[in-house]
Amino acid sequence: MNTTAEIYLWGTRVGIIHQDLDKTYASFEYDEDFLKSGIEISPIMMPLSNIVYEFPSLSGEPFFGMPGLVVDSLPDTFGNKVIEQWLASQGKSIKDFTAIDRLCYTGKRGMGALEYVPASSEISDINENINISEMVKFASDVLNQRKAITLNAQEALTYSQLVQVGSSAGGARAKALIAWNEKTNEIKSGQLNLDENYDFWLMKFDNVSKNGDYGLEDVPEYTLIEYAYYKMALDAGIHMNECRIYSNAGENHFMTKRFDRINGKKLHMQSLGAVAHISYKEPRLCSYEMAVGYMREMNLPMIDIEQFFSRMVFNCIAVNQDDHVKNISFLMDRSGKWRLSPAYDITYSYDVTNKWLNAHQMTINGKKSDINLTDLLEVGKKMGLKKKKCIDIISKINLVVTDFEKYASEVNIREKTYTDIKKILEQNKIEL
Repeated sequence: MNTTAEIYLWGTRVGIIHQDLDKTYASFEYDEDFLKSGIEISPIMMPLSNIVYEFPSLSGEPFFGMPGLVVDSLPDTFGNKVIEQWLASQGKSIKDFTAIDRLCYTGKRGMGALEYVPASSEISDINENINISEMVKFASDVLNQRKAITLNAQEALTYSQLVQVGSSAGGARAKALIAWNEKTNEIKSGQLNLDENYDFWLMKFDNVSKNGDYGLEDVPEYTLIEYAYYKMALDAGIHMNECRIYSNAGENHFMTKRFDRINGKKLHMQSLGAVAHISYKEPRLCSYEMAVGYMREMNLPMIDIEQFFSRMVFNCIAVNQDDHVKNISFLMDRSGKWRLSPAYDITYSYDVTNKWLNAHQMTINGKKSDINLTDLLEVGKKMGLKKKKCIDIISKINLVVTDFEKYASEVNIREKTYTDIKKILEQNKIEL
């Protein structure tokens, strides 16, 4: 059981995090040498200082007492279920697994560039091709909380790979951080040092039993819907990294190229929730206007704020209501300059019966639903955009989303599915 971990960024120790077993929150202190760097890795809530940072108010989920700087490194819903199964296979209980243990479990394998020492020595990198079909099967087993797993040699290998690649990607759905060789179609762990023929991707698995978020099970075509939305978002002017559908054994897995890796090198990444200490599990603690305030504190350029306005408009018109603070991220380069990351998790997210998805997670002009032109223009004004620019953006996105049926047909979504979605989209078109 770990109570202390060192935190590294690009080989440099940035600080130490510690949590006493009788405390519900951790303490963090920057390394004395790192203080001299002037690099603000958590610029809003944890600016460089020789004070000891403690945040008792963050004791509950999703922070578990950890400061925002490290919270994105904690395994999320699916990752925690993988860990629980892994611990059970060793005769251990997740109840004895502290938040510091979770960081050490992540080690060097998390999103972004932060690394934790001591890394868990019980998880080794496996340089073998990944069998996607087998991994999907084990992901279903994990989500169905199957307690006893009897494995042959190949299954044991695949299960070990799932522990390695499936626990640190974040989110509720089953996914993995992989390396893909497009020429040979080989897939390996995204944690390995591989040659230039491999690119780093995040893969969301299709056809996983009980896969989904907010207590819902995904519709059978959810990966294809997300892919159609990716194509639609690009045409609407939304900046996204390349996405693909990886078809295998009748399953369509959604892949997105990782934006926290450039030519294999890591970029520091923080979600809006991490930067501002806002829980994504509590809807509407944050507004789009507040988010831009934080972006200004981080000295993001106006072009990023304009892009953020476009994403807000797209989320309204295309009905992506899973627009919480963990689905907005920022990237920092080695000079300490922050930028808005490419968009991700852009898809149709609406369910009138679900408290999480029946309205937007972030408010727009004080509203969570029934957003109109006046609301968008008022927020655009607060963001510093001219009215004509706002109307041009809204008009373009309106036009693109009106053509959803074309995008759905291109990726072979069933007519019944896209017709149902189209009805909701028509209700959310912004009248100009």
